[in-house]
Amino acid sequence: MRLLLASLLTMLGSLALPAHAGDVCPQLRTQTAAPDPATRIAAVACNEHLLWYRPFIDRQGRLARAQVMEAEDTLLEDQATPAWQRVALYWRETGLLSRLGVGDTDSCLAAPLDPAMAPRCRSFVVDYAWSAAFVSWTMQRAGVPGFRLSASHMDYVRDAFRAPERSPFLPVDPALATPAQGDLLCHVRGSGDALGFTGLQRIAKGRDGLSMHCDIVVAANPGGDSTAYLVGGNVQQAVTMRLLPLNRKGAFWGLLQRNSGGAPCTPDNEAACNFNRQDWAVLLKLKPAAELARLQGTSSAPESTPTPPEHNDGDPVLPQAPVPSTGRCCVQCVVGGGVPRCPAAPSATPAPPAPVPETQAPPQP
Repeated sequence: MRLLLASLLTMLGSLALPAHAGDVCPQLRTQTAAPDPATRIAAVACNEHLLWYRPFIDRQGRLARAQVMEAEDTLLEDQATPAWQRVALYWRETGLLSRLGVGDTDSCLAAPLDPAMAPRCRSFVVDYAWSAAFVSWTMQRAGVPGFRLSASHMDYVRDAFRAPERSPFLPVDPALATPAQGDLLCHVRGSGDALGFTGLQRIAKGRDGLSMHCDIVVAANPGGDSTAYLVGGNVQQAVTMRLLPLNRKGAFWGLLQRNSGGAPCTPDNEAACNFNRQDWAVLLKLKPAAELARLQGTSSAPESTPTPPEHNDGDPVLPQAPVPSTGRCCVQCVVGGGVPRCPAAPSATPAPPAPVPETQAPPQP
């Protein structure tokens, strides 16, 4: 009788609890050349997550693993790339550095070859939020047509709202959405009033900027485990995975929303401490491959006035006038870096004296 009861309890438990498929990234990392754009997006994002030693936020909103952060000189998993240089690469390879008009961007163009520029580039990496640069780099590497590269999430969020026929994404209320591979889940940064989908939709119709963050959905409910796996850049200063629960229909389940008037996270208010509690405002649904094929390639040209980039504290940064030349120069220069080559150093060997012209001999008498 006890054996029968134990068997029944085991069966009920297996029905009630979701299966655990585990991290999908190790299997996805080799599929960067897949024919399906959604798979390519996930594969590129997964490769970066693995490169950063797989930090993640669990289903309870706890940072469960963090091995290296953006400003460190620690080598990533490839044992060749310092963490800060990888962030600089996201900026550099998307071409966004030259468009920012803020900060010491020249230093990150020159830093890979000019050690003298490294401290300035590392400072830039810390000061400016790079999550949009990471998303842009991922979309560029995955060859997603119609995506506009930008240093601000708000630009491609606004594209999806205002020009859905030209965007690779369609905006959906995350409270009603069923996430799928290749989608972007976005929240509004800051501690002010929560906007939600309706508030974001209103702002997207105008021209105002907005501090946001977007994560890339790399898998949804794999193996029936009722979990969405998302990867984002600049999440706790790294490329970090986020796990969010799904219901039986595949929609987000219990998606925690930031409470505008709620008490802050403090040691005596642990219930408010959850990295998954955000002002989740939109799920950008990736269009089917057939529809994407009709769009133009990725572009860095703005459809409208681009939103200013953000400091890492979430505040938008107003573009500044170009910094006057300070006499900086480089020895090992990068083409297009904007830093002039240093003049050649004088030779240590003294130059030979100029030849003295011979005097003409006087005529013979």
